[in-house]
This record gives sequence, C-alpha cells and structure tokens, in this order.
Amino acid sequence: MNEILQNMQARRSIRKYKPDAVPRELLEEIAKAGSYAASGMGRQSPVILVVTDKKLRDELSSLNAAIMGRDGDPFYGAPAVLVVLADKSVPTHVYDGSLVMGNLMNAAHALGLGSCWIHRAKETFESERGKEILKSLGIEGDYEGIGNCIIGYPDEQKEAKPRKENYIYYL
Repeated sequence: MNEILQNMQARRSIRKYKPDAVPRELLEEIAKAGSYAASGMGRQSPVILVVTDKKLRDELSSLNAAIMGRDGDPFYGAPAVLVVLADKSVPTHVYDGSLVMGNLMNAAHALGLGSCWIHRAKETFESERGKEILKSLGIEGDYEGIGNCIIGYPDEQKEAKPRKENYIYYL
C-alpha cells in the first residue's frame, strides 16, 4: 500500500501524552504541512499558532475547560498545541481551516507523534481573553477559531475501529 495512504489509515486520535517536549524542527514541519492544505480559491484564509510556551498552553487549556464547565486538562497533557484560526471574511474559512487540521494530524502521525483535534477554539477566541491573546500576537482581523491540534509523543497505542458497512456508496 502507498505510504501516504497507509499513514492516513493508521492515524488515531491520541488522548494520553508523554511530557517530553516536541522539537521545534518537527513542529515546523507539521505547521508547514498545514500551510499546504487546499483552500477555497487558494485564498489561504487560515493562520496557525504554534503554542509551546507552557504558560500560554496552560491558559488556553484552562479557557477551553471553562467553556465546557469542567476542571482538568482538555489537552490531555500534550506539550504543544497548534491552534488553527481562519479569516471569517472568506466564505470557505471553516472548510479551509478543517483541511489544515487534517494535514496537521496526518503530518504529526507521519513524524511519529500523536495528535487530536480539540474543539472550542471558536469559543476561546470569541472571548475577551482570546481576542487579547490574538491582539498581543499582532493578529488583526476577524478570525474564527477552527480547532486546537494537540501534539506530543503518544503514551498509548490505539487501533482503528472497523469501518461501518454503509460508509461508501459507489454509483
């Protein structure tokens, strides 16, 4: 089987991570793969925040948990979070950002890392604190949070569930 197709079929969402930091070079490769995702009319509406600063990572985790009304770490101990946001003025921004998220997760797996899409980026960056964070980074415009891609060294192994029978229809 083709290596890329094999990688796509083997990738799983990981929810348990080792505390080891991910080298910057690997995060750069993953982010670059995300930047090559297809986008509507090639507009490249998304931006990617590569968060490895523990203080900011923990703050984003706390904001995310508060949105759910829970305690704990919704980032499952992953040391890195790649936040995908997209320019709301582009009609395809949600789809564009979703394709970036897919590329990030597949790239992480290809490099031996685990990943998982964590929701509530939209709510996080609609909050006053979320807007302050973007402003402090010099990110201007009307951006919507699409997803948080947590990344780290997996501390669990997962197998794919069998695919449902009626997943694909040939016409």
